Amino acid sequence: MNNAQMSARVGLFFLIGVALLWITYEALNGGSLSHKKGYSVTASFATLKELKPGDDVRQAGVKIGSVESTRLADRRAEAVLLIDEKSLIAKDATASIAMAGMLGGGYISLDFGTPAAGTVEAGGQLRTKESADINTLMADLGDLTGDIKGAISGISKVTGSANGEGGLFQKLDKLVTDNSANLTQTVDNLQTITTEIRSGKGTIGKLINDPTAHDQLIAALAEIRTAAGEARTFVADTSGIVAQVKSGKGAIGALLYDDATAENLRLTVSNFRDLSTKLNSGQGTLGKLLSDDTLYKDAQGVIKKADRALDGMSDQGPISAVGIAANALF
Repeated sequence: MNNAQMSARVGLFFLIGVALLWITYEALNGGSLSHKKGYSVTASFATLKELKPGDDVRQAGVKIGSVESTRLADRRAEAVLLIDEKSLIAKDATASIAMAGMLGGGYISLDFGTPAAGTVEAGGQLRTKESADINTLMADLGDLTGDIKGAISGISKVTGSANGEGGLFQKLDKLVTDNSANLTQTVDNLQTITTEIRSGKGTIGKLINDPTAHDQLIAALAEIRTAAGEARTFVADTSGIVAQVKSGKGAIGALLYDDATAENLRLTVSNFRDLSTKLNSGQGTLGKLLSDDTLYKDAQGVIKKADRALDGMSDQGPISAVGIAANALF
């Protein structure tokens, strides 16, 4: 083989190697031999976790783009997403970082949002929400394991022995053993009571087994229900009366709420008080009649004269009797 053939073969293998490297690079970056056309949007997170360029952007599990690049901006991590031209994202759609498997791979997951809200334009910002990753879950699980261990340790201290006095179960066993006679007697007493109740003895036994007692109890409850109904009626009537009084109806209502009636009553009481004062002080005819002894004495003299005149009339005629009576009186 001459040198020309050797050089041609070496050159051919070199070209084939360069082509294979190019195919591998394109496959790892875009999943195809050529760059897909699309538009870029940005998603901002507190942390991108294990997300890296080339990871999928999925909607309902269907790939609609890929992570083009990652960067830091204003103390947050941003992922620039390259979305297929045919895939439109609603403005209220929410992006989150989801786990692709237990090994830690991730991807951007998008929900559909509301079509009526419009779509995100190229260069726009997506709404995002944080999601727990495997590291956070493992840390929380570790804390939970510690809490469980602490709880088990506390239970062990309660149920286990301490200072040679025995644990909770040992104390309960000793308590039952020491009081076995009392417990047996208590059980026997309970059996006796249930036997008497079953045979109809006592108040409870009669209530349970005697139909008459049951009927009397039902009748008493019916009477109580009737009395309660009557009490409600009485309360309702009383409420109606109170309402009428408050509205000024009736004598009591007018007396309490009618200003004219109250004023008339006040004047009547005042007049009666003035009248009683005048009577006590002897003013007027009635007052003098009640308090002046002279009128009483004059009335007695007139009555005595009338008696003498009547005595004299028994022996005289009618005309003489009239004259005698007039003379006696005047």
